[in-house]
Amino acid sequence: MKKYKAIFFDWDGTAVTSRKAPADKAVEAMKPLLAKGVKLVIVSGTTIENIAQGRLEELFTKEELSNLYLGLGRGAYNYAFDKEGKAFVFKDEIPDKKTLSQIHKICFDIHLHLLEQYDFQTDIVFSRPNYCKIDLMVTQNRGESLFMQENELELLKNLLSLHGIKGGLQDLIDLSIKTGKSYGLDVQPTCDAKYLEVGISSKSDNVNSILEMLSKQFGIHAEDCSFWGDEYVGIEEGIFGSDSFMLTPQTAPGDFYDVSQVPGKRPQNVQTPGGGVPHFLNFLKAQAL
Repeated sequence: MKKYKAIFFDWDGTAVTSRKAPADKAVEAMKPLLAKGVKLVIVSGTTIENIAQGRLEELFTKEELSNLYLGLGRGAYNYAFDKEGKAFVFKDEIPDKKTLSQIHKICFDIHLHLLEQYDFQTDIVFSRPNYCKIDLMVTQNRGESLFMQENELELLKNLLSLHGIKGGLQDLIDLSIKTGKSYGLDVQPTCDAKYLEVGISSKSDNVNSILEMLSKQFGIHAEDCSFWGDEYVGIEEGIFGSDSFMLTPQTAPGDFYDVSQVPGKRPQNVQTPGGGVPHFLNFLKAQAL
């Protein structure tokens, strides 16, 4: 088995079964690698308070934390830990108030367009620091499992067709980009079936920023890294899930793995071992041997 110098991975659905599930098994698998100096990088759309219930600094030693990094909020925040074991942001992609206001307007315009043209109901989450989440399936409740569910792709396709959106999700992506340009912004829309997320950054910004830092400080390059997630699957032809944004020109020489059980196409470079959270945690344990 190839041993990696750095392992990038999604949190919800890859390292833990849900955001509020106990993180003890993930922590147990991570600690030996961190103690050996392997760099572990959590890449997630959420905030630091939602990773291990905000208790990372309590769960690891200062030495272990020195090898842990976080890329959070769709490119918004990139964290490292200082000598005292305290998290700090070493790079961010936070829009100014004017740009954030424009992102809100863009998403509201998308909401109105879908309502007026297609009688398609959506809700919007405005509280993210650098993007908005447009709920495309307002009656579909994920509960505590905030990652893409197995039946959601088919549900979304049927829902879009029912409302006459003939181009499917591609129409929504195109609408987002067009609406963004009307405000002078190049937005990066992504979708995990339930949510269309619209902002000016993505997981691509997280992985690129952290890989650049690891390369400069430790001589770690993409070919020394693996990238794990559960949302690589294609939602439509050429449109893939949020974890696919970890695959960039800079990270492409690395190894990419999807633990999801959801059937469908993945980007060409992504391997599909499946197995869910247990498979990923077993991989971490094997890396420590």
